[in-house]
Amino acid sequence: MQLTKEQKAKFQKLGISTISELALLIPNSYEDYRIQEKLNPHATQLIDATVESVYRAPNSIQITFFVHNFGHRVTGVLFRPKPYMLHQFKVGERDYYYGMIECKQGNCSMSMPRKVSNIGQITPKYKTALRSDVMFRLTRELLNFENLCEEGIPEKVIKEVLALHFPNSQILQNTEVSPHAIEALKYLELYIYMKQLSHKRRYFQALVSKNSSYDSFVKQLPFTLTQEQLNAIADIQKDFSKDVAAKRMIVGDVGSGKTMVILAAAAMMLPHKSILMAPTTILANQLYEEALKFLPQMKIALVTNKTKKVSLEEYDFIIGTHALLYRELPHAGLVMVDEQHRFGTQQRNMLEKLISKEEKKPHYLQFSATPIPRTLAMIESAHIDVSLITSTPYKKDIDSQVIHKNDFKDLLKHIKNEIAKKNQVLVVYPLVEQSEFLAYQSIDEAREYWEKNFENVYITHGKDKEKEQVLLDFRDNGDILIATTVVEVGISLPRLTTVVIVGAERLGLSTLHQLRGRVSRTGLKGYCFLYTNQNTSERLDEFVKTSSGFDIANLDLQYRKSGDLLKGINQSGSQFKWVDFAEDSAIVQKVKEDLLLLPKGD
Repeated sequence: MQLTKEQKAKFQKLGISTISELALLIPNSYEDYRIQEKLNPHATQLIDATVESVYRAPNSIQITFFVHNFGHRVTGVLFRPKPYMLHQFKVGERDYYYGMIECKQGNCSMSMPRKVSNIGQITPKYKTALRSDVMFRLTRELLNFENLCEEGIPEKVIKEVLALHFPNSQILQNTEVSPHAIEALKYLELYIYMKQLSHKRRYFQALVSKNSSYDSFVKQLPFTLTQEQLNAIADIQKDFSKDVAAKRMIVGDVGSGKTMVILAAAAMMLPHKSILMAPTTILANQLYEEALKFLPQMKIALVTNKTKKVSLEEYDFIIGTHALLYRELPHAGLVMVDEQHRFGTQQRNMLEKLISKEEKKPHYLQFSATPIPRTLAMIESAHIDVSLITSTPYKKDIDSQVIHKNDFKDLLKHIKNEIAKKNQVLVVYPLVEQSEFLAYQSIDEAREYWEKNFENVYITHGKDKEKEQVLLDFRDNGDILIATTVVEVGISLPRLTTVVIVGAERLGLSTLHQLRGRVSRTGLKGYCFLYTNQNTSERLDEFVKTSSGFDIANLDLQYRKSGDLLKGINQSGSQFKWVDFAEDSAIVQKVKEDLLLLPKGD
């Protein structure tokens, strides 16, 4: 339906662009403008009344009404009246007035009476950027079955939502929205959001389209891949065979073996080139080492700020940091970005553009080690394909426990035992410098204790320019690493068996999971200690019992306020008011299926 110029201006004020979004702005209350023959004390009510007298006091106006529908006198009281209010009450005039009626010892009064005109109906009241009466008229003009049907919304959902805007007397008996209506609002909210996401997706012709096999790569590996790794590789194989450039996100838990999926993708792209961008030199180096080991038939280059600028034309697989953005890159059929959330959107787009040819684009895969709840993955899939790797190649043996001040002696004993076994320990502090607002020590305050009582103590944090070098030195020579959450993503520390997280209740569960994922990378017995000054913490107790990153992500949803939920997927800051990601995956699935049935271009 075409909107008029005035309607468009109102939509802009409301921050919406479709009639379905208008339908989502439901009334916050209802007023019953039907004539009743019985007076209801302690309730708002409509009266058909003649004004008998008007008396002005210093801060109020008192009006005597004779109410025809009750055959009774009622005193109307206006507190701190505005000048325009006086014109509504003229002695001898009969009209309809609405307000709250209270009765004491047979005398009834109506506070703040006001004249009304929509007699005989239940009128919805709105709290939006528009005045309530303007919003009321707008909903009457645009909200109808045909207009919502045109946007592809199912009949059942339309009926429930329209009943909220065009109420019957039943709605007044319920102080809360009915379960059926809530279900419809959840559906509508997801439908609007996912439809907008699917419109954002642009399809480009692929630079390279090929049928490839991953059998030979998998056969030469000295270990067996998990089913989910194989599924992700098969998804990519399917992507490569299409004429359309792939856009896929592969989300894996910590230690789920994403690297093998990256290498399989590069192997399948041969004889065409592949480019991989990683967020740090350490990660780029690790991926380069793995590629050399498992892709012996390929010519592989490493590009960082420190490597010499040579021609990259002869290489099959180019691995690098953001230094890649400032190099002459050959045409490649595949671009991959590891830990994609560590790069800005601009950096990711730049890399893609560098090797696009006019309208043709490379296949694009992004990898993330931050598990997202399946519900969010389904929502994301409206504009990007998603593969999840929820299992790890081997089950890690990590004991997690919450500890307090009185457990410190036992903790020290444990640390000494681990160091004696040539294992390493990581202690994570919440801050680098002292803070009067935080009841925990900072790195600066704690370092003296650790350096005095232990040897081979290394220290680093986010602002430390040498942090990558410190991590490498610690890997080879250290016993204890004191750090902030800088180590959450990145370097592989094969001898690390223990992580102690100070002030653990201050961190999100996903961050705690990332830190716990640093230990026991090579199958050693691992330990995770969550140090807190709080006597009890339900969140931390639940975390200790849960080992899967995807379950942790669901827990995080339950414990965080809905405003934070979309940080990862919706940067515009809009929030879901009705949807609960932890509970509503069935509705998301339904919306996803319904959107696929829409004619293309809708």
